[in-house]
Amino acid sequence: MASIGTTYIAVHGGAGVHDHSSDRQVKYALRRACTKALEISGEEISAVDAVKKAISVLEDEKCLNAGYGSNLTADGQVECDAAIMDGRTGDFGSVGALSGVKNPIEVAHSILEHSRRPDTLGRIPPMTLVSNGAYEFAAAKGIETVPPEAMISPEAKSEWQKWTERLETSEINEDSTRPKSIHNVQDTVGAVVWTADGEMAAGVSSGGLLLKYPGRIGEAAIFGAGCWAQQNSDSSTVQGMACSISGAGEYITRSALARAIGEALEISDENANAHNILHQILLDRFWTQLQERDANPNAGVLLLTKEQTDSGQSIPRLWCAFTTESMAIAYVSSKDAKAKSTILRRSHESQSRRGPPIFITSLSLGKD
Repeated sequence: MASIGTTYIAVHGGAGVHDHSSDRQVKYALRRACTKALEISGEEISAVDAVKKAISVLEDEKCLNAGYGSNLTADGQVECDAAIMDGRTGDFGSVGALSGVKNPIEVAHSILEHSRRPDTLGRIPPMTLVSNGAYEFAAAKGIETVPPEAMISPEAKSEWQKWTERLETSEINEDSTRPKSIHNVQDTVGAVVWTADGEMAAGVSSGGLLLKYPGRIGEAAIFGAGCWAQQNSDSSTVQGMACSISGAGEYITRSALARAIGEALEISDENANAHNILHQILLDRFWTQLQERDANPNAGVLLLTKEQTDSGQSIPRLWCAFTTESMAIAYVSSKDAKAKSTILRRSHESQSRRGPPIFITSLSLGKD
């Protein structure tokens, strides 16, 4: 296989509306996550380990809505969702509405690993744990726990106070309470990895929507919604994929967006391509179906594919697709250890056009 010896890592910092004033901070955080994950990938770790490392770094960044500094619930608490999936085995682990744990992705990873070990009583191991159950599991596994208030950043507290006061005093009108204002920056984070030995994995982590109901679980905790990874047969045009999703959680969950992309790529033939598949899924399974619920349903997709060329080589390709104004991504490979980051934005011209605002682009990661 042409890809042997090369590891590819890509991360995202969410789809939404990114203020230009935060560009530098966000791009630095994304590059740092790529670099840290690449450093440990040389230690013969698995793809899921690299995903865990990348997302853990992002969870520690207060400028992103995951882990420390996450959006606060209606009652002013941090409740996080996270998930991780192994493309080789299909194993999956996730947590929802989790408080008091520094890095939720570590708990999701531990649940995945726990599911691989047979239970002495024959019980089926969980794929997902939530709230106090997830916290107790984390504590039992020795994962770092913290006082719940330690997860609240000053910036997140300030935003919560501002919007809470506006809601309580009715200073905002009906239109301004729509997601494009209070929820315009999703900031869910995620990572996709293709290791030197061909393994693929994906993960996602999120603090959820600002002022969400306590106990609410978003797409980042749900199987098939927030992330997906799979390895197909060598005869397939797309031999493997890993994707991580950002956006409006309830809408993404309804469409099982991550899994839908994986299934469509798996059955694709040589006449299909990832660009057309992404457009079709976002249009038919997401945008069109949700028009009655929201005039502008938000979603962003970071997709890493392992594609076969006419000569039989396996090459990586990174795709980014979104219906929002912008999406932040970064990527790195073991062939070029200098991480690259960018905040992709739809042009003002495209934003003014009628029809589904679906932006899709691809980035070549090279080949061996």
